Amino acid sequence: MNSLSYKRAGGIAGVSLLLCFVGYCGYQLHSLSARQKAIKQDYSFVNNISFGVLSVNRWRDLTVAAVTHRIENFNLDKAERDSLERAVEGILNGLVDKADSLMNAPQKSLGGKLRKLAFNTFVSKDKLRGMVPAFSRKIMAELLRPRNKDKLAYLAKSKLKDLGQDVYDSSRQADKSKLDSIYGKYRLTSAAQFDAYTNDALNKIRHNADLYAYGMLAGVLGVLLIWFLLRTSRELWTPLYVLSILMALILLLTGITSTMIEIDARINSLSFQLLGETVAFKNQVIFFQSKSIVDVVVILVRTGRVDSILVGILILTFSIFFPVTKLLSAAGCLLSEKWASNKVLNYFAFHSGKWSMADVTVVAIFMAYIGFNGILDDQMKYLNFQTSEFTSIATNHTSLQPGYIVFVGFVLFGLALSQILLYITKKLEPR
Repeated sequence: MNSLSYKRAGGIAGVSLLLCFVGYCGYQLHSLSARQKAIKQDYSFVNNISFGVLSVNRWRDLTVAAVTHRIENFNLDKAERDSLERAVEGILNGLVDKADSLMNAPQKSLGGKLRKLAFNTFVSKDKLRGMVPAFSRKIMAELLRPRNKDKLAYLAKSKLKDLGQDVYDSSRQADKSKLDSIYGKYRLTSAAQFDAYTNDALNKIRHNADLYAYGMLAGVLGVLLIWFLLRTSRELWTPLYVLSILMALILLLTGITSTMIEIDARINSLSFQLLGETVAFKNQVIFFQSKSIVDVVVILVRTGRVDSILVGILILTFSIFFPVTKLLSAAGCLLSEKWASNKVLNYFAFHSGKWSMADVTVVAIFMAYIGFNGILDDQMKYLNFQTSEFTSIATNHTSLQPGYIVFVGFVLFGLALSQILLYITKKLEPR
């Protein structure tokens, strides 16, 4: 086997290996993107603001818990005991005055007159008033005995529990069933476990997804390097170009099916004092959306509205159909002179660049990201408060995802392939 054959075999083998590597990275990235989207959708449901700050059930539970804690730790300081004792004295003095006025009221019956005479003979109003402070201290001492305090606390908590049962949201059972099903999906039992698991899982997924995305770009750079090294080997142009087009299609398929942008607005932390107890809400999701280009097209078409369907078709045509057709037509023109003479294929291969707007889509998504990010940052600042009694920290987690990186890689690789095609056709033109 001569050096030319070795070069041919080595070039094709190298691009083929890179193609397999890029295909593997694309498959892994697509899978990770789908898993990340599913986990974040579950996370946004479990931590949705409707189950926290805006939940009747949540506020009821917090209020009952705060009041219950206050009842369990009920105690009076000296000033409070003195105030309560004076209140008891006032009640007892009022009872003495009431009894005296009742007994000294005009009596018509003989029995009533005898009771009035006996009361005035044996009972002294002033002596009763003099005994009121002692009675008050005795009542307070009895009231504050641990056994009696426990009885009062039990009665208060029972009434509080009954009151809590009367305040509820009719959707509570349905929401609980949904939450339990989500916890069961991950073999977890509580919101705390779920939050810990998802935070760890999402960090790992994003890290690995970034690695696979950059791995795909590295594969593209490897192919372009091989093209540069073998640019004078005419016999390799056609097979290398076909393999390069397959790689571009992998980039496109991965890019349009993987998540490109996430819009995530949440209240990261909200805390305040309720009946002396610190109440805190964490990671209250206000809004979350995670979309790929395919997701956007499907949503637009499913609306059933003519204008939305038209926009979806335009995105599908100019961002997906034209780029794919252009690549396949270019491959066909190189593989067969008969196909190269076909006006339709020739048009798509060499003259459809102005209709292939994948690069416009890249700019549009980036501008949408900047727009959403700016709007959310502007609005979320109104949810930030910091006082001694109330703290609210709102955050904007809107971000571009690895799918966008891959789609940008496809656009740039497509531009490079267009230049390579022009170079090849010029070299192959008869002089």
